[in-house]
Amino acid sequence: MPNNKTAITNKEYHKLSIQVSLNGLSFCIVDTVNTAVLLSESIHFEKERTPYGLQKGLVALLEKNSIPEKQFSEVIVIHRNKLFSLVPKPLFDADEMANYLKFNTRILANDHIAFDTMESNDMVNVYVPFVNVNNYIYDLFGEFTFKHSGTVMVESLLTNQSSHKKPVCYVHVAHQQMEVTIIKDKKLILYNSFDFTTKEDFIYYLLFTFEQLRLDTETTPMKLFGDVEEGDQIYNISYKYVNQVSIFIPSVSSYPMDFEKESIDFTVLNTL
Repeated sequence: MPNNKTAITNKEYHKLSIQVSLNGLSFCIVDTVNTAVLLSESIHFEKERTPYGLQKGLVALLEKNSIPEKQFSEVIVIHRNKLFSLVPKPLFDADEMANYLKFNTRILANDHIAFDTMESNDMVNVYVPFVNVNNYIYDLFGEFTFKHSGTVMVESLLTNQSSHKKPVCYVHVAHQQMEVTIIKDKKLILYNSFDFTTKEDFIYYLLFTFEQLRLDTETTPMKLFGDVEEGDQIYNISYKYVNQVSIFIPSVSSYPMDFEKESIDFTVLNTL
């Protein structure tokens, strides 16, 4: 691993990706010329924070790593939350975004609503970003790009994974959060996100998803990745109820990681 204080100096070729959620934070800096990860760190909050508490944590993390002092050719912020709804592109109307969300989540009249166009599957992801975080990043770096984590997750899996005629269930596990993506023959069947505290919560949401989509727990492959490993509680309870469970090592962009690979979030790296 390079000396981070001296290696990250040439802004022309360095990109910064930041992921924010009420449960934790992560960031990654890459050198696009040498296709190398220069610096990465993740933190988990003991308790779910408010958006204000999230911003305080982000400020502390970035200042700890002297990020505000650096310059980058591109900055991307990924918002991970449950405040989203996927809408088929032909049915999308930018004037109706609040209506797409109101049946899935509680939104306030002054909430800022954004959307990502998901070209790979002709969908639009309508969501509520953390506006205070966006404002803070803009004050630091000026113009930047922001997306919802679901957009990055779905497009990365659709683009990089081989075609399967039968449904495949991908489950990304983060700190007290699970993202479930079902793909069949390069087409998205479902993407959803759930908060969980115990392994029993995890398996409840998983089996509920299987039941609603009429997926067979004996024959449907389930691929776990993120903050999970073979033999831990999440893996073991999944294997108890789903026959074909395996640890999934996803394609993580074009940047080789020679250190602490598990600590770099899938969605953080796949935005760069």
